[in-house]
Amino acid sequence: MLHFYRNINHKTQQISNPEDANWINVTPPFEQTEIDNLSSKLNIPRDFLTDTLDMEERSRYETEDGVKMIIIKTPVENKSVSTSDAYYITIPISIIITANNQIVTVNSFDNAAIHLFLESFAKRHPEKPNMMVLKIFEKVIWDYIHVLREINHRRDQLEQELYDSNRNYELLQIMRVQKSLVYFVTALRSNELLLMKMDRTNYLHCNDEEMEFLQDLVIEFSQALEMANNYTNILSSTMDAFASIINNNMNIVMKRLTAITIMLSVPNLVLAFFSMNVSFPMQNTVRGFYAAITLAIIISFATSWYFNKKRWF
Repeated sequence: MLHFYRNINHKTQQISNPEDANWINVTPPFEQTEIDNLSSKLNIPRDFLTDTLDMEERSRYETEDGVKMIIIKTPVENKSVSTSDAYYITIPISIIITANNQIVTVNSFDNAAIHLFLESFAKRHPEKPNMMVLKIFEKVIWDYIHVLREINHRRDQLEQELYDSNRNYELLQIMRVQKSLVYFVTALRSNELLLMKMDRTNYLHCNDEEMEFLQDLVIEFSQALEMANNYTNILSSTMDAFASIINNNMNIVMKRLTAITIMLSVPNLVLAFFSMNVSFPMQNTVRGFYAAITLAIIISFATSWYFNKKRWF
């Protein structure tokens, strides 16, 4: 699906002619005829419009026939029905600058960064395509930070629930959070390297103002990557701590069961001696019965006192 936008007197208007648009947004569902027509009308290599259909496409930039393409990873909510998949994944989006300085964005999924850019498009200057590209980068990093904070909040909630629960459900949800963070760390590292390379080579031919803004974005991507790494380390430490707690609790339970088994076995052993076909003092008297019971009770209390002293209970 193609959407054509033009900034007229600082107002965003949707138009029908791609040649007159300042910004063209391509979203699913993709029609082959639409892609072919857009490629021919704006002289964009067709591969530039279809590369983002590959979910594993890496962050990079490329130039062909005077057309520039930048691919950057953005976070989106995972719509998978599987209960073991990550809450969030990362997808590539293409940002294309045509020879006529038009901006074309191609999204394989609906994502928040493009919506944020659309809300602020009326404030942009179409004659500054570089700044428009950098503003899209800015919206991407804002989306990352927002989602990272949401994931960290969800992690805190799951940890609190895990303290009072013996089920595996919370552990499985924490694993989904951990998978999301793995996606984010990989994507943010790739995006950071992309922007650093663009800064080093001045790929967009930025002026001083734009170059300073790009350097600020590099720092913000580095900060987001550090946030993701910190949350990942905290989550790994938490999982290790819970594993140790579970093992310790299991050892305590086994120790208590062992103590109870010994406490029940010793009196049975005493009573078994008195029931053997061997002569014992007071064997045929009532006192012998009470003596056996009393001895069993005394040994039980003595065993219980000993285990309690050793803190087996």
